[in-house]
Amino acid sequence: MENQFLKGDAIKELIQRAKEIKISGREFSDVTDSDGHQYVDLVQEGGGMLGIALVGYTFILEQAGIRFYSLAGTSAGSINALLMAGLGKPGESTSLKVIEIMGGKNFFDFVDGPSGIKKLIQKKVEGRSGVWRGLIFNSIRIFSLLKFKLGLNPGDAFEKWLSGILKENGIENLKDLTEKRNQLPQLQNRLKPDVQFKPPKLCIITSEITTHTKVAFPSMAGLYWENPNQVSPAKFARASMSIPFFYYPYTLEDIPNHGKILDENWVNHASYSGEVPKTVKFVDGGMLSNFPINTFHVSGIPSRPTFGVRLSTYRESYSSATNIFSFSGAMISTMRQIHDYDFILKNPDYKQLICKINADESFNWLNFNMTEERQSELFLLGAQKGIEFLENFNWEEYKKTRSN
Repeated sequence: MENQFLKGDAIKELIQRAKEIKISGREFSDVTDSDGHQYVDLVQEGGGMLGIALVGYTFILEQAGIRFYSLAGTSAGSINALLMAGLGKPGESTSLKVIEIMGGKNFFDFVDGPSGIKKLIQKKVEGRSGVWRGLIFNSIRIFSLLKFKLGLNPGDAFEKWLSGILKENGIENLKDLTEKRNQLPQLQNRLKPDVQFKPPKLCIITSEITTHTKVAFPSMAGLYWENPNQVSPAKFARASMSIPFFYYPYTLEDIPNHGKILDENWVNHASYSGEVPKTVKFVDGGMLSNFPINTFHVSGIPSRPTFGVRLSTYRESYSSATNIFSFSGAMISTMRQIHDYDFILKNPDYKQLICKINADESFNWLNFNMTEERQSELFLLGAQKGIEFLENFNWEEYKKTRSN
């Protein structure tokens, strides 16, 4: 049975355009393998259900012969990055596996709070009537959850789902993932044949609010777990996608070295010099860096580009901030964007590397009950923007920009 995301003439036409790019021999990187694939690093923005567009983007780039080396992302971007890292060795195509997983998943399962609140959330997302009535009816339960749990949905269903997928693909813990990621294909740098390749990186961004730290997993996992190699990587993504108040914050107990002051690891990795807490809480990484495009930045001319893919409309309009809701939204948007914008402002060459999907113009990022038809439209949008990006990207011109 044909997957819902690959049905129709529109996606087939995009696949054909991608294959033509691959046949043309156009250069997108100086790093290649024995099968002629070209390697790039990839950074993916967060955005809830808009993340389906990320899968469309990565799928069409793989069809064009692009493979992904180091991977980074926040929230939805971290989920796709982790799936790409866990479902295959570096150089192997993974997007079709991700598409197969998505095609059989009811994403509304991830809204795992009380049924009455689930219905209320969906009414709000879809703009249906009865929201205020539902708020009044569920007010005591909502108040209790926010007061004692700090969120409406546990997020356990998501972590269990992702952990199960990783286990099915031989990834029970970080050690397994690291071993798989270290199995490199036969790579070469077309300009420097003798270069030695380092293992690819994985970077999942989350916001640890107890010590006010921007956390990158798995590199900082040792701060929070005694034996991080035995931790399921699904926990990293669960921490990254903890949308404030929508999900419970991700909480860890018995932090290593809790009570110690001026712990060397905390000072070196988090610039935190206070007492190590016993318990910490994480919320969505997008609160600090929703698009961590600076993650793989190197000085000079890189051997492979860092492609970035954005889901949201970015700094193209202003916020009205005329009432408490728009005012709160404007503040959150500023926090989510300004760190990443500052890096791009200082490194404008990255504008050539970023694909703008702007999925938030037509789709609601919290609509976990999105119809299959709308999911397919979102996937197709990501694929369309991906092919347009490839057709317009010039690797040699980009390197000239970096040389200046």
